[in-house]
Amino acid sequence: MSGERVRRLVHSAEVAAPAEAVYALLANAVRGPLYSPQVLHVERMDADGDRERLRLWEQSGGGVRCSLWARVAHPGERRIEFWRLRGEAPFTSMAGQWTVEERPGGRSVVSVLHEFTVAGDPEGAEAARAALAVEDSARSALRGVRRIAQGSGGSRQRVLTFQESLRVEGPGEVVYDFLYRAADWAGRVPQVRHVEVSEVSPGIQAVNYRLRLPDRTERATNSLRLCFPHAGRIVYKQTTPWAPVAAHTGEWSVLPDEHGVRVIAEHTVLLDEDALPDGGPALPGRENTRSSDASTRPSPGGIQPWSQGDAGRSEDGAAHVLAGAGESGGRPRPDPVPRSGRGQEPSAGQGPGPGSGGGVREAIGQASRAILEQAGRHAESAVRALPRR
Repeated sequence: MSGERVRRLVHSAEVAAPAEAVYALLANAVRGPLYSPQVLHVERMDADGDRERLRLWEQSGGGVRCSLWARVAHPGERRIEFWRLRGEAPFTSMAGQWTVEERPGGRSVVSVLHEFTVAGDPEGAEAARAALAVEDSARSALRGVRRIAQGSGGSRQRVLTFQESLRVEGPGEVVYDFLYRAADWAGRVPQVRHVEVSEVSPGIQAVNYRLRLPDRTERATNSLRLCFPHAGRIVYKQTTPWAPVAAHTGEWSVLPDEHGVRVIAEHTVLLDEDALPDGGPALPGRENTRSSDASTRPSPGGIQPWSQGDAGRSEDGAAHVLAGAGESGGRPRPDPVPRSGRGQEPSAGQGPGPGSGGGVREAIGQASRAILEQAGRHAESAVRALPRR
C-alpha cells in the first residue's frame, strides 16, 4: 500500500443480544446472504483451524461478481479479520475486521472496520463513490445482523431451514435440465403462473416469476440463480422477497445414486417477525419435511461455476461486509433429507395462511414439491421415450 492513501472506515451498531450470540452469527459465512442484501452466495474453499478462504458472489452494478477472500477468526477476542485475496477495481486492496464487545444487560456492540486503497486520485470522484459503497454496505450488513440477533429468543427462532426431496428413476442430466430451464415452468407447474428468465452472464440467471400461494393469492418475486451444471447444483437468492420473508436463499441439487437420482430443494428463510400477524409465533430454528426414507446428503467438493471472474464488475464494494463471517469445517448441510412421495402435494387453501411462519413454510414447500414432481415426470418420460431393444 506504499504510495497510496489508505482509507479507514469504522461502523458500529448496538445490539440487544449477548455478545456471544452476535459473534456466532458472524462466524457463519454461509448465513451472510441472510443479512447482507447484496451478497447472493458464499462457499468455503478450504479451512485450517480458524483460518479459511471463501468464494463469494454478490450483486454489483446490475451484474454478479465473484471474489475471493481470506479470514482469521479469534473466538476468544470475538474478532474476525478479513482481506480480499486480489484487488478488484476500483479497489487495489481491501482488509478489515469484525469485533463484538459485551455490554451490560445482555447487550453488545458490533463493529466493522475497513481499510482499503483505491486506484487513481485518492480525492477524486471514483474514490468517493468507492467509499460510499463501503459505507452503504457496512450499514446494511449491520442492520441485518442486528435484526437477526435481536429475534425473540435469539436468531435461531427467526430462521427456518427445511428441505423437500424426491427420488427419480431417470437420468440426472434431464432432471437438471428441467430445473435449469425455469422459463418452461409456467403452464407445467401449477403454482408457477408466469416466468421470465434472462442470462446475466454465462451460468447466472435472473428469474422473475409469479407464484400462486396455498390461499390462492399470487405473489411476484425476483431471484438470481448461480448454475453449477457439473456439480448438479443451482443456488439462488430471492432479491425481492415477499413479506413476512426478509430473506430467502435456496439450492436445487441433483445427486446420482445406484437407482437413479435424488433431487433436493433446500431453503433457508429469514422471517421478519414484525410483519407477522400479532408479532408472529415462536418459530423453531429448524423444520424438516415429512419424515420417510431419511438419508444423509454428502457434501460436494471442488465446485466450479460456469463463470466466476469478470461478470458484473463495478465500483460496488459490498462483498467485504461478510468476508469476516465463516465457520470451521466443511460446507454446512441441513438436517437429514426425508423423501417426499408422489401425490402428497397439499391442495390449495390447506394449512395456515402465508402471513404466518407455518404459512411461509407451506407456501414455499408446496411450490418446491410441485417443481420436483414435474422434474421427475420429465426425466422418467424421457426414459420411456427411449427405443426399446
